[in-house]
Amino acid sequence: ENQSLIQESIEEIMVGIYVVKQRDATNKPEDNGVVLEGQMVVHDLDNVALPVAMLFGLMYALNLSYLPELKYSFKVLKKIVMELDDNILSEKAHVLKIRLNE
Repeated sequence: ENQSLIQESIEEIMVGIYVVKQRDATNKPEDNGVVLEGQMVVHDLDNVALPVAMLFGLMYALNLSYLPELKYSFKVLKKIVMELDDNILSEKAHVLKIRLNE
């Protein structure tokens, strides 16, 4: 029953990562991975950072457009976290980078 609820939830996601934890668990998640167009494309990854990096890599490798509502999140990942795109930052992004480095 729980697995079918998870699958239904994943099918509604166009692009994202997922983390499955038991309600009372405070340690390692049961599963985490990447979802593209409602399908798990990568799963059973060791930590949450891996699905984030994998999603970013898949978006780049598959030449997928950013969803409008996630556009700025991916730009932050690309320019500030992964330091790609020659670090050409807008003023707001530059301030964010400085604050993250404090």
